[in-house]
Amino acid sequence: MEWEILGDQAVAVCGVVYFLALVSHSVEWAALRKVPVAVPAGGAPVPEETPQRAAMFGRLGLLLTSLGCAVHLVALVGRGMSADPPRVPWSNMYEFALSGTFFVVLFYLLLRRRYRLDWMAPLMLGFTLTCLMLAVIWLYDPVSPLTEALNSPWLVIHVVSAVMASAIFSLAGIILVLFLIKSRLGARNSGYLARVPEPAVLDRVAYRLHAFAFPIWTFGVLISGPIWAHQAWSSYWSWDPKEVWAFITWVVYAAYLHARTTAGWQGRRAAWIALIGLATLWWSFIGVNFFSTTSQHSYALPEVTSVVELVDRA
Repeated sequence: MEWEILGDQAVAVCGVVYFLALVSHSVEWAALRKVPVAVPAGGAPVPEETPQRAAMFGRLGLLLTSLGCAVHLVALVGRGMSADPPRVPWSNMYEFALSGTFFVVLFYLLLRRRYRLDWMAPLMLGFTLTCLMLAVIWLYDPVSPLTEALNSPWLVIHVVSAVMASAIFSLAGIILVLFLIKSRLGARNSGYLARVPEPAVLDRVAYRLHAFAFPIWTFGVLISGPIWAHQAWSSYWSWDPKEVWAFITWVVYAAYLHARTTAGWQGRRAAWIALIGLATLWWSFIGVNFFSTTSQHSYALPEVTSVVELVDRA
């Protein structure tokens, strides 16, 4: 019980820390809003105090994001240790959401410097906070022992692969949304979009993230998933709705990676395919559990009988 309380309190604390990080980055970008990216010939010089203030809040936001990620990890550990016996915290949708948002923040911090993703901080934090809020309000489930189907070493292999790939796909999806917006609106010399990399750079970074996540998703969905299914239900493939939608997601992302290297389908067309893949991914994660009555993955839902009951409970 003490571990469960620790886990629940850590979720609340990391939510507050993420919010403060979002505020810090918002102040950072507000300070940069009217600062030209490049001073035009004959233009007024950039005031020194504005960049310094922006840099200070940027560093504070990064520090708070890192602290929030550490507290987020404590929440996951507390959730797992509170079970009897202790287990990995991936037995229901609430724990999946908690783990998925953790990996979103973790991969952002790991990839931030390599791909210069500082501009992405407010969007990533807003996405993470929204997912955490929805998970706490609608998906929270008390800690319980693993069901027989979940009590397997393949739980760790299958779920961690799917969660990691989903986090990277989500980050790449955010980048592609900015790619579509910036490629449509064109160049700017001030404001937030002016400091977002050029569309070609966004397209390249998104492609690399997809190319990295796709083999992880392939292993988690098409290899470890069927092995686990055979161990639990004596069948490698049972046409379960979640299995079908996970495979559809794989097909759409495979189509994106192919389109991205095919003349005539690069750029906006390929980006839309990837975003369709992200939509099918989140549908397989949430929609199937809410709306399917035949899925063997129903154990991932809270102990409620309908979406209406989830809303009423909130």
